Amino acid sequence: MPKDFAYRGLTLNQLQGMSMDEFIMILPARQRRTLRRGLKPEQRILLEKIREALKQEGNASVKTHVRTMVILPEMVGVAIQVHNGKEFVNVEIKPEMIGHSLGEFAITNKPVRHGTPGIGASRSSMYVPLK
Repeated sequence: MPKDFAYRGLTLNQLQGMSMDEFIMILPARQRRTLRRGLKPEQRILLEKIREALKQEGNASVKTHVRTMVILPEMVGVAIQVHNGKEFVNVEIKPEMIGHSLGEFAITNKPVRHGTPGIGASRSSMYVPLK
């Protein structure tokens, strides 16, 4: 049986029922500082688009370049396409993501996968027998 979600001892319904100031007080220091300083204009626009997407019954997706936006309880359940520098990565907001930033879920670099060395890859590869 899966454990019910709780953020700092509060359920998702309790978090969604809180005012913004009450929610800010239970966040870690970095996120609390970010939200206390106020939302930037592009963050406000994103929040308005998310609220509109929640009003629509369809599975509306919101595209954004705002990677610094802190995930709020009202954003849970929305599909957001976050830009990673090259393309938009689809991110489905889940309750466990509350308090993190959007950019954490759209990785910007591709992990390096080294293959086997080929001919001329290094000085030692000239002694590797060919099949």
